[in-house]
Amino acid sequence: MSNSFVLVINSGSSSLKFAVIDSNTGDAVLSGLGECFGLPEATVSWKYEGQKSEEAITGEGNHHELAIKRIVALIDTLGLTSLLVAVGHRIVHGGEKFTSTIRIDESVLNEIRDLSELAPLHNPAGAKGIEAAMHAFPSLPQFAVFDTAFHQTMPAKAFTSTISNKLYKDYGIRRYGFHGTSHYFVSREAAKMINKPIEESSFISVHLGNGASVCAIRDGKSVDTSMGFTPLAGLMMGTRCGDLDPGIIEFLLKKGWSQDEVYKELNTNSGFMGVSGLTSDCRGIIEAMEQGHTGATLAFQVFTYRVAKYIASYMVSLESLDGIIFTGGIGENALPIRSEVLAYLKIFGYKEDLQANEKARFGHAGVITEAGTPIVMVIPTNEEFVIAQQSVELLKSYCS
Repeated sequence: MSNSFVLVINSGSSSLKFAVIDSNTGDAVLSGLGECFGLPEATVSWKYEGQKSEEAITGEGNHHELAIKRIVALIDTLGLTSLLVAVGHRIVHGGEKFTSTIRIDESVLNEIRDLSELAPLHNPAGAKGIEAAMHAFPSLPQFAVFDTAFHQTMPAKAFTSTISNKLYKDYGIRRYGFHGTSHYFVSREAAKMINKPIEESSFISVHLGNGASVCAIRDGKSVDTSMGFTPLAGLMMGTRCGDLDPGIIEFLLKKGWSQDEVYKELNTNSGFMGVSGLTSDCRGIIEAMEQGHTGATLAFQVFTYRVAKYIASYMVSLESLDGIIFTGGIGENALPIRSEVLAYLKIFGYKEDLQANEKARFGHAGVITEAGTPIVMVIPTNEEFVIAQQSVELLKSYCS
């Protein structure tokens, strides 16, 4: 297979990320974002050869379809169409049905739609992206890569909910976990950094962004993760609450809150936003904290404390630990966050290398602890590369 370029699509409810990825190198030849879908100000922006461009999405109809039509025209104009061998889609929830990347046909698409009740904000949007791409590229094979797939190796003791097992049998209620492509990618890169086979390596991967999760990885496989039945569980996030006493939900319902109001509160008004009363953006939290904002300071403290607690608790999932990995927008760039988490972990012997921690930002990987102390590293994630690689690998199996 001479060409190895894959169009990767990550379709959200009101946005769509896309990139043309070289599956051999991970380089993005073209990348872009469609956003504000459903609103008059909907746009598509892209970056090609260092140049950024943006234009409004116009015309009648579904903005996902309109955006992909524009992306198709752009790819054709840039002479990339003939280089494409596949389209890879990031799909958030595969339930227990999908444990690996799969080629998409109508039956797979219908099953992705059927799983929408497990991810009502994500799977319907993913299905829209698939439909539009199948229409735009009828001759290209399409593949689905699932956020939940990497975590299907978790043992029952890790994924089982502590409620009636009947609810698991009837409704599939269990821990699924998310950010699987990110945890998969950085753990493989970490194994390369320490010059050890991934099958013999164990890490705690800490993906910190607007969504955040921790994953215990033993011998290259996920054995526990902080997100649960939905992406709402686990760490405090930008607008999501993370773990909380479920009795709070009953309490609010008895106070007259509607189900929708409670859902919105936990998903969009909590986390950094809720605790700080200021912003959901970590950069804004740190800036306001440095200026003495009480709410931002508390949000920073709650977040870093909970991250450190999760890391410490996941050590019991492993027989050995080769390193802790920070990744994601916050994990890769927020120096004060990493410093504070490491300070909490000093009881385990972790000691920050201040200079190395300063350098390991803005796309630069590196070990950020002092020599002779346990390893903590920063590795920029590349989920699009994983999607492109796995799509091409599966395509090759069909061609062989």
